[in-house]
Amino acid sequence: MADQNIIDNRLKHLETHLEQENPVLLSAVQSFRDLDRVAYRMGLLDQTESFATQIPWWPLISILGTFSAGKSTFINNYLDTKLQRSGNQAVDDRFTVICYSEDPTPHTLPGVSLDSDPRFPFYKISREIELVAAGEGDRIDAYLQLKSCNSKRLKEKILIDSPGFDADAQRTSTLRITDHMVDLSDLVLVFFDARHPEPGAMRDTLEHLVSKTIHRNDSGKFLYILNQIDTTANEDNPEEVIAAWQRALGEHGLTAGRFYTIYSPTASIQIEDATLRQRYESKRDHDLAEIHGRMEQVEVERAYRIVGSLEKTAREIEDRVVPALQEGLARWKKRVLWLDGIVFGLIAALIIGAGLSYGQLGNWWSWIRESTLHSALFLAVVIGGGFALHLALRKLATRSLAGWLREQQDALPVRINLVSAFAKSTRPWRSLLSKKPAGWTRGTRRRLSAIITQADEFVQQLNDRFTNPSGTKAETGVEAPVTEAEATLAETAAVEEAHASDAKTD
Repeated sequence: MADQNIIDNRLKHLETHLEQENPVLLSAVQSFRDLDRVAYRMGLLDQTESFATQIPWWPLISILGTFSAGKSTFINNYLDTKLQRSGNQAVDDRFTVICYSEDPTPHTLPGVSLDSDPRFPFYKISREIELVAAGEGDRIDAYLQLKSCNSKRLKEKILIDSPGFDADAQRTSTLRITDHMVDLSDLVLVFFDARHPEPGAMRDTLEHLVSKTIHRNDSGKFLYILNQIDTTANEDNPEEVIAAWQRALGEHGLTAGRFYTIYSPTASIQIEDATLRQRYESKRDHDLAEIHGRMEQVEVERAYRIVGSLEKTAREIEDRVVPALQEGLARWKKRVLWLDGIVFGLIAALIIGAGLSYGQLGNWWSWIRESTLHSALFLAVVIGGGFALHLALRKLATRSLAGWLREQQDALPVRINLVSAFAKSTRPWRSLLSKKPAGWTRGTRRRLSAIITQADEFVQQLNDRFTNPSGTKAETGVEAPVTEAEATLAETAAVEEAHASDAKTD
């Protein structure tokens, strides 16, 4: 109960923040609560967890790139303060989460500050690191740090500066953090260094930064930036450098999307030719304006991401999680029946064989029929022992499927505990003939359907904030009607109250 109160308090704190900042997302928190109830009942989440804490609620911008690509300088220029160290060599090997603070003095906090706070994108990332690198989960401070900054441009958003990317030298845990960061981000800036115009030598880096992103359904959030293009000014061959990089990116499948060329206004080389300087500055300023514009619009993309995550999680439970559990139950049933047949058959054969060998089979049978007490003892031993053995074989069959369940779990885009849900579905009082996972009732299906419908309504509300296809002015002072999804959720709640006893059985 105490752990559940912790989750409730965290969500209430989030609701307090969203009450003024974004009412649509405030309603989405309640939908996440409804989704959590489904997961708790099915055993997909522990009572100490929530789907709402698996996603960052702040607009999130990630900055990736090769060593010395100018990421830190770009951040410093954007924030108009020297926050990040910069240099031609790698100067920081940790992921830096940068957020706003009223305090004008910047502060640097250890990685545990991120691992333990559900408001930030790396909440409980130590668990993820531990899965891929045993023992590294306790060294979270070696991977992450949190920095505060008083720049107004940071209000309502979070920046993440990654360590210089060199795929050959990266540890598995660092790549895991990178992938996690990219998955959660609303905007990803990928930096390359124009001072190294031989992109073919960076094939492994391009493979991870480009090839693994272009086939994503959110590939539009990636901006590819060729930085420090001013270094080509003295040779006046920027077109050749850009063409070389575009060919390299094209070889890895990137044939569309925005490709920017910029350089730092404060750390550039001196371009003597005034006409050439004006051409470089004009292109730089145009591209920087577009990049900064996308960064300022990230709050809008954040709102759609969160609502999309709500709908996606609900659909994944219905379309992939439940079928996986049903397939697991079918496999489990076959294994239990095979084990029962083999073990009980062997026991019966041994008893009959021993009786025939020693000529005692008739004596045993006579003793059983001798009195009611003897018959009752015999039945108690057979039924009790047989049932206990059957339960042991059920548990053995459940454990034998753990590896397969983990494979299915790892393939899911949502973080749930499929092994725990399956264990709940195979408890001793669950019938071997049941095809439905624990908690998967008509009321559960109705609740998921209502959450999906509500997510669609949230998208419409977000659209109404930025568009007005009819061209009419919205009416004010009219109380909003109860939506279809809200009515369905209320009806579902009543149905589930009526099935309270059934829920206990599950």
